[in-house]
Amino acid sequence: MPLDIDQYALLADGRTGALVGADGSIDWLCVPRFDEASVFGALLGDADHGRWLLAPVGDARLLSRAYDGDTFTLETVWATDDGVARVTDVMPVGDGSHVIRRIEGVSGRVVMRHELRVRFDYAEALPWVRQGDDGLVAVAGPDALVVRGLLWQADGFSHEAIVSVSAGERVDTVLSWFPSYAVPPAPLDVEAALRITRDWWADWAAGSSSTGLVRRSLVVLRALSNIDTGGIVAAATTSLPEDFGGSRNWDYRFVWLRDAALAIEELLAAGFTEEAAEWRDWLIRAVAGDPADVQIMYGVAGERRLTEWVADSLPGYRGSAPVRIGNAAFTQTQVDVFGEVLRALGLARDAGLVEDDLSWPLEVELLTHLETIWQQPDRGIWEIRGPARHFVHSRAMAWAAFDAGIRGIDSGRRGPRARWALVRDAIRASILADGVAPGGWFRQHDETDEVDASLLVLPTIGFCAADDPIMLATVERIEQTLVVDGLVRRYRTESGVDGVEGGENAFLACSFWLVQQYARSGRADDAQQLFDRLSALANDVGLLAEQYDSGAGRAAGNVPQALSHLTLVAAARALAS
Repeated sequence: MPLDIDQYALLADGRTGALVGADGSIDWLCVPRFDEASVFGALLGDADHGRWLLAPVGDARLLSRAYDGDTFTLETVWATDDGVARVTDVMPVGDGSHVIRRIEGVSGRVVMRHELRVRFDYAEALPWVRQGDDGLVAVAGPDALVVRGLLWQADGFSHEAIVSVSAGERVDTVLSWFPSYAVPPAPLDVEAALRITRDWWADWAAGSSSTGLVRRSLVVLRALSNIDTGGIVAAATTSLPEDFGGSRNWDYRFVWLRDAALAIEELLAAGFTEEAAEWRDWLIRAVAGDPADVQIMYGVAGERRLTEWVADSLPGYRGSAPVRIGNAAFTQTQVDVFGEVLRALGLARDAGLVEDDLSWPLEVELLTHLETIWQQPDRGIWEIRGPARHFVHSRAMAWAAFDAGIRGIDSGRRGPRARWALVRDAIRASILADGVAPGGWFRQHDETDEVDASLLVLPTIGFCAADDPIMLATVERIEQTLVVDGLVRRYRTESGVDGVEGGENAFLACSFWLVQQYARSGRADDAQQLFDRLSALANDVGLLAEQYDSGAGRAAGNVPQALSHLTLVAAARALAS
């Protein structure tokens, strides 16, 4: 059985990542990108679905676990009755996909055990494994791994190695992925890889003056960004349940325009303009063509077809099935993404990012298309699988898109300002006419009086003031119907709006949005108290999942979740302003 979700730490190399449990087991790894098939899949099953365990033999105590500074180099210190040992886990930045596991003796003598179970293609493919002069090589279909540094013993369909270290001794083991049709990569210079990786992360983080969990959250956003393409995935995992034992399991290893744009807003605010430029270039490549064909999400390199299917080879996290690969939401219309994207591009321009020949023409074409669709029902920010609706949040983000376009014209770009102003005003009028419930609050959509936590962003985009009477009434209604144990749900699943069975837990990003609303409407004490409570939900290495099950006291949903981390950063900014 996999550990609780909040007991996992992330290793990251700028292209993909691994989840390492507090028990020393790497239970999730997809190579060479986040959205590729897994080679270790125990997170969504058990040990037989692939893992790499490294832990002391016999009784042991976990003394500490922490990242080395601002890196994703994980240092774990174990104690036994005979001594103390440190394990350093790292995925080095650079060419190729590698995992380094270093054992160092600190005191006495410690016996450590490796258990390696390689399962390619979401545990569908059991590899052929051989041990030769170059190390242990596992091959199945297009994938291959070589593991160097140890002599392994076969034990059924797994391999084991025992290592004994005394104070001052060191043993390195390196796993490297490569295409099975190619020769294995050259052995890694471990010392150089560790040094280069540490410097790379430290140099990047030095671009921000933030500290603590805010700084770690910015580094997480960098870890979820692809250094080759500029795409930012929504999370490192698929199918970790929003509803334990239920079917609300989704694949988040892709680039949502919305989430990536919001991440860029926070990176820009923190001074990281280079990342904004990389994302803008990714965006232009991904959406190139007819604006009518724009999708709400893409693959890491801009792939369009993200067909959803079920991996029956994986039983799911603690039995929460199905395990979904791909995401059917890529075919949905979600009007709000135009607002997030246009806002992010405008903020990049305001930050001094030099505009190329494609970026402004792209914005013009996107807005031209939005003129024709903003009145249509859509699936909304939560990509519901029920009937399309006229969501107020979607309308408000369409308003924000035209507002951003008008500001672009006012800063010197050419475009139909008068026409866009008319559209912007028409959208506002439609929201005030159809998007306000008889009780005086903004409602989720025009066929209900239910509220939605996404409405909390209306003041942040400038649609209304945080202390506007309608907004204050909306907050009060959210507190009455969506706040459970002090945390905010996205909406009431009991209403049936999303077309999916079961319920879900509090959504961390929505709770951070409430922090921002409190801070901007004069409720500073409430804002700080909620921020402190949310910050305490980060695990021991500063990672946040998508949701939190307050009843059971555990994280829920995919991890680490970009939206949770970027809204934490935004909430901290609101508190400081």
